Amino acid sequence: MSGLARWAGHPTIIRRALPLLLALVLAVAVAPQLQPSAAAQPGGRPAAPGSGFHWGVATSGFQVEGSNPDSNWKRYVDATAPTGQADPVGDAVDFWNRYEEDIANAAAMGVNTFRLSVEWARIEPAPGEYDDEVLRHYDRIIDTVRRHGMTPMITMVHFVYPGWLADRGGMLADNAVESFGRFADLITDRWAGAGTMWVTFNEPLVFFKHEMTIGRVAFTDFSRFLDTIEAAHRLGYAAAHRADPAAMVTMNEAYLPMATEFTDTLVGDRVADVVDYVGIDYYYGVALNNLTAINAAWDDFAAVRPQPEGIYEAVTHYAQAYPGKPIYIVENGIPTLNGGRADGIERGDFLRDTVFWLQRAVADGYPVIGYNHWSLVDNYEWGDYSARFGLYRVNVLTDPTLTRQPTSGVDAYREIIAGGGVPDGYRPVLPSAWCSLATIPDSCIGPVSAEGPLTTLAGR
Repeated sequence: MSGLARWAGHPTIIRRALPLLLALVLAVAVAPQLQPSAAAQPGGRPAAPGSGFHWGVATSGFQVEGSNPDSNWKRYVDATAPTGQADPVGDAVDFWNRYEEDIANAAAMGVNTFRLSVEWARIEPAPGEYDDEVLRHYDRIIDTVRRHGMTPMITMVHFVYPGWLADRGGMLADNAVESFGRFADLITDRWAGAGTMWVTFNEPLVFFKHEMTIGRVAFTDFSRFLDTIEAAHRLGYAAAHRADPAAMVTMNEAYLPMATEFTDTLVGDRVADVVDYVGIDYYYGVALNNLTAINAAWDDFAAVRPQPEGIYEAVTHYAQAYPGKPIYIVENGIPTLNGGRADGIERGDFLRDTVFWLQRAVADGYPVIGYNHWSLVDNYEWGDYSARFGLYRVNVLTDPTLTRQPTSGVDAYREIIAGGGVPDGYRPVLPSAWCSLATIPDSCIGPVSAEGPLTTLAGR
């Protein structure tokens, strides 16, 4: 029985709860969950026995590749950029041609896992017609990742699908699931194995919010959209496991403070039996002395005060909700506004503090197997180049050379990876928020302490 089916007899609850949910999704949408049961005891599963910790970076095709083909998002940008509603995407940071430089920069930090998405719109420009040269180019990109000793984590759909599917109704088209299934078969047959990890769909709830923004769906399509994503995910999961029985597959979801149980019901419960790890995107917390996440509702991401300690809270929630499943932080990062923040918080300090809390979580027995920083480079944040998440700064609109400029996060991440985390004795630079609204009253009475052991997270 699906999560939404459980609510079928409660139309009033649905009418009241879904607007709240979408408001929360709107508040956390940047860029950047499984059948609930009795609370799990920490230590249910250690971090990736025998394989070590995944230290990763993350990107997505539409946001970094440039020379974007016809798709739902390319059409929206082309229609709105001339009116000033969106920045033109242009060549983005031209990862399509500069992938060797970016992958080498990741490897130089010691990164062992590289998340990227392959663009369905580029691979299948017309229904049933696959571009062999594009596939060979992705071969070269993925081979370069592997040659540098990194595991590819491939996202099948990161909010973007082909223009021909948009003409048919997008993800609500009658044949959308079948079409995605063929695409999933193709790419898993080609790139599975050698440890390749998979994400079928990036953030389904935020995906729906994006589709509303660009006019592809209406609010009343919510339930049908989730039905489609679930069915498609199941095909993607099966395809990856046919190609590689040992494949690790997930459908990542954004952690929404104060709405986690509801989002678990909407998304995680549906796919509890067809995920190999819980993929979390953690960006924001909400606390009595930190209500700044509301700024994300009008895309002022840099005005959101980060809460690195909230990542411990997120890990705890999913470990208790889904015992026995390893947890991977698929996305985490801190935005700037064109490279700066009014509060002066540095990316390096944010990274160290975040990893500190992950080490505390692992020391307390929670099964965290990996962490990806979003993003390797500044990129196109869905209509905008001013919100910057990159370890490497790229001034897309003002620098025609697209020079990669290291931020303080580069040295910090290199040191973190080399040391398996921050050293014993490290204490967070950023003060913890007080009384998280996601875990009242526990977080008010007994907040997690920075005092305690740290576990070294040795890389693969």
